[in-house]
Amino acid sequence: MTPGAQNPDGPAAQPLRSDAERNRERIIAAARTVFARDGLNASMASVAREAGVGIATMFRRFPTKEELVDAVFSDRMGAYADAVAAALDDPDPWHGFVGYIETACAMQAADSGFADVLTTTFPTARVLEQRRNEAYGAMVRLIDRAKAAGRLRADFDPSDLVLIHMANAGVVNATGDAAPDAWRRVVALIIQSLEAPARGPLPDPPGHEALYKAMLRAGPTDPTAPAPGKGG
Repeated sequence: MTPGAQNPDGPAAQPLRSDAERNRERIIAAARTVFARDGLNASMASVAREAGVGIATMFRRFPTKEELVDAVFSDRMGAYADAVAAALDDPDPWHGFVGYIETACAMQAADSGFADVLTTTFPTARVLEQRRNEAYGAMVRLIDRAKAAGRLRADFDPSDLVLIHMANAGVVNATGDAAPDAWRRVVALIIQSLEAPARGPLPDPPGHEALYKAMLRAGPTDPTAPAPGKGG
C-alpha cells in the first residue's frame, strides 16, 4: 500500500510518503538499538517507544516482527557472508576456518540481536534468508578445505557450526556486561577441540530437519503484536 494513496489531492500525497519513509527509518534505527541491547525477545512496543512512534504506526510499517528483523539484520547477514568469503580466500584453510569462527562469534558478542539471528530461521525474511543460504554454501566449502588440509577433524559436520553459534549466543546472553569477554574463552576451547587429530569420536550430529525445527522454535514471539486482520 502506498502511504497517502487514499488522498485524491496530488500535492498532499508526497508529504505523506516522506513522513512514512522517515517513520520507517526511525523504526529501523530504534530496532537496531533495542535488539542489540535486549535481543530478539524485545517487544515491538519497546521498539516503538524507542522510535517515538505509536504502536499502530509501527505495525503499519512492519506488520510482523520477521519483517522488521529482515530490515534490520539483512546488511549484517551480508557482512557475515563476507566473513565466510574472506575465510575462503585465506591460503591457509585452517587459519581461514578459525578466523571465520572467531569473526562470527565476535559479531554475536557485539550485538545480542544478531546473536539470536544466527541461531534462528525466519521463513518470510527473504533477503536475510537468501544471504544466510549463500553463506551456508560457502561454509561447506570452507569446511571441506580445512578437512582436506588435515587440520579439521574428519567428523565435523556443517550443523556443528549452528551448534557453536547456539552455544556462543547462550554465553553472550548469560554473561552480558558482567563478563563481556567470557565468550572468547569458550570459543577458544571449542576451536581447540575441532583440530585434528581428534581425541575421540563425537556423538551423531542432529539431523538437518531437527536442527531447522529448533531454529524455527527459537523465533521471536511478541505479545504486543495485533491479532491477524487487526493491525493498526
